[in-house]
Amino acid sequence: MLVLRTLVLGPAHGHTIAHAIEHGSGEVLQIEHGSLYPALHRLEDRGWIASFWGTSENNRKARYYRLTPAGRKQLITQTARWEEVVRAIGRVLKPVTE
Repeated sequence: MLVLRTLVLGPAHGHTIAHAIEHGSGEVLQIEHGSLYPALHRLEDRGWIASFWGTSENNRKARYYRLTPAGRKQLITQTARWEEVVRAIGRVLKPVTE
């Protein structure tokens, strides 16, 4: 979900995706490249993202990823599910007392 959300802003390569998630979380979430790239491949296999070769900021060849229409739909679905889970956990952690 975080990768899909990051790509809403536009295409990015792996390093940029990891940095955006880390920075956006206030450095609480640390993205290991050994986890990120397999996740990117799974998202691409599912058709939620697509990749292409481009040139990075430092003039190197890099694989960029972009969100597909199917990925946009999946992000909406996953975000709604996440919000539902957060509300459910909140009800368990802070039950209403009568």
